[in-house]
Amino acid sequence: MSASIHPFARIIAALARGISGVQVRWLGCIPEPRQRIYFANHTSHLDFVVLWSSLPVDLRANTRPVAAKDYWQSGFRSYLAQKVFRAVLVERGPASRMHEEHKSEEHAHAAFAVIEQLADAMGARDSLIFFPEGTRGTGETVAEFKSGLYHLAKRRPDVELIPAYLENLNRILPKGEFLPAPLVSTLTFGAPLRVEDHEHKHEFLERARAAVLSLRRKGSH
Repeated sequence: MSASIHPFARIIAALARGISGVQVRWLGCIPEPRQRIYFANHTSHLDFVVLWSSLPVDLRANTRPVAAKDYWQSGFRSYLAQKVFRAVLVERGPASRMHEEHKSEEHAHAAFAVIEQLADAMGARDSLIFFPEGTRGTGETVAEFKSGLYHLAKRRPDVELIPAYLENLNRILPKGEFLPAPLVSTLTFGAPLRVEDHEHKHEFLERARAAVLSLRRKGSH
């Protein structure tokens, strides 16, 4: 049984598609009702809304964005994130420190607690929208992926990993701006990935990042 979609989410989704003029491409996969982790580059606060709104309606109901707790936990943002989009709010600090060679036991415990939180949030039916860079970039390149994607993939090997590339959203809603400028954007979904047997963390993360970068429109950069 699918979760219900908040009426306000439908309105925001329509606005996001209108503002972004998003053109959606599915390359190497198709939209289908199975558990997935959609992982994408991150350049704008519009990212998760545009990606979520670009999924077919029956998939949106069971797809939850992962968002930074420090930004989305208060006021109207909290209402939008938790009540409207059913976002999973996570502590950004611990997850970003998982790649450090010499992390403290406390930080390691907190980081893996985030992975457990995400795995539990998926349950038996929900998919996630995940941004492995950990923070927004400029749109010129894709930063190195934090290790959360690897650990989550190892924790939930039954879930399909789908790379996605969001193009031009950084120009529609630049960092520090609050009013979007309507332009045309592109969202491309790629072929599914999995962590291969005996594949090291850094090898998988580089391969996952390369998969996202490969989805940029040819000649656009």
